[in-house]
Amino acid sequence: VDDWLERVIEEKGEDLYRMKGVLSVDGSDQRYVLQGVQSMLDGCPGKAWEANEKRINKLVFIGRNLDETALRKGFRGCLT
Repeated sequence: VDDWLERVIEEKGEDLYRMKGVLSVDGSDQRYVLQGVQSMLDGCPGKAWEANEKRINKLVFIGRNLDETALRKGFRGCLT
């Protein structure tokens, strides 16, 4: 995911206003929380997933001239 996000930021940084997300990282009991503005991106571990909680992977991009289909395809390619 890191490599893919770096490519997105490199290619679309000027068109990205904001991004945020929650990831379920393989081998971790904690969710990973991402937040970014234009070319700056920060991520950190969040609270632990509950035992019966459905783990999700969700990213939200706010900007202009963003190709939703390409973003979805790229993100899906990162999922294990």
